[in-house]
Amino acid sequence: MFQRMIDDFKDSTGTALRLTSLAAAVAVALFITTSFLCAAAFVFVLQRYGVVEACLTGAGIFFVVTLIAAGCYMVRKNQVKARAKEHAKSAVQTALADPMLVAAGIQVIRAIGVKKLIPILAVGGLGGGGIGRADGILRASGKIAAGRQLDGAAGQRNGDRSENSPG
Repeated sequence: MFQRMIDDFKDSTGTALRLTSLAAAVAVALFITTSFLCAAAFVFVLQRYGVVEACLTGAGIFFVVTLIAAGCYMVRKNQVKARAKEHAKSAVQTALADPMLVAAGIQVIRAIGVKKLIPILAVGGLGGGGIGRADGILRASGKIAAGRQLDGAAGQRNGDRSENSPG
């Protein structure tokens, strides 16, 4: 299982490196092309209308290119988020489908006993659900930023040492 994860990581890293270098080459070529087109438009507008209009034309061309690049970035960012969600779900499903993990779970159930395990799982589920719900409520209210977790029972954020916080 771990070897497969390592192989997937190596493959994705190699693919990402190739795509990044290709994207860099495309970006340089696009910049050079846009620069020459802007220079041509500048000269054309300069001969027809004047200096101020030519400068505004150049600025307009670069503004349009910037808007297109920003739009592509936002679309790509959303695609990466969606792919990460799908990949996280498939990793959990793969781990649960692992026969060694299932066998270990069955051995734990046999060792502890079903009658003793049900209350333990219920309390654990309620505790985990309560923590997840509280974290979601705090994130939604803006009291903690995404990606930061609460520390222990004190409810302090990592690195946050304000006047009102204990400790």
